[in-house]
Amino acid sequence: MCNDNEVNAVPFSYTMSLINGKWKMHILFWLSKKDVLRYGELKKVLGDITHKMLSSQLKELENDKLIIRTEYKQIPHKVEYKLSELGLSLMPVLNAICSWGYKHLPNEDEK
Repeated sequence: MCNDNEVNAVPFSYTMSLINGKWKMHILFWLSKKDVLRYGELKKVLGDITHKMLSSQLKELENDKLIIRTEYKQIPHKVEYKLSELGLSLMPVLNAICSWGYKHLPNEDEK
């Protein structure tokens, strides 16, 4: 457990290694909101992400066991992504980040 009396950066570094990157938290966010998304749906909700970057980030998240990729043997090709149990266990952290952002989001007058 992380606490103020002991400095152990290993748990923090491990967690950051799993979610580090411009798009990983965005992907996890959308999968938490939509349960299951196909590749094209993810690309659409993420907007500016390139196909290469999305593919790379999805592979890393899958290798780190945060998401589950299900490929259906059909034509047209169909691949779905969803959060794994490990990915779901990160959702309280993601929700805390969202709550913090909501609380500190500048008003239009403050911009």
